[in-house]
Amino acid sequence: MINCSQMRAARALLNIDQRQLSAMSGVSLPTIQRMETSRGPVRGNIDTLVKIVKALDDAGVELIGDNAHSVSMGRGVRLKKPMGVIS
Repeated sequence: MINCSQMRAARALLNIDQRQLSAMSGVSLPTIQRMETSRGPVRGNIDTLVKIVKALDDAGVELIGDNAHSVSMGRGVRLKKPMGVIS
């Protein structure tokens, strides 16, 4: 679903810290800290993972899975719209 590197990269794209992600997702700060320091896929309650993914998605971040179309053919993150694009 999401790995720890994707969580950190998504926050970096949005220029937010762990506290802000906590507020956006409704997930406690210690839980986010624990998830980001894990290795590989983030482990946790499915509801918690869904809250984080939804918060990132709502903020404009697209999570790229292993089998998703991307140039590098691996996991990653990207903004849904380039910065500065007005809809």
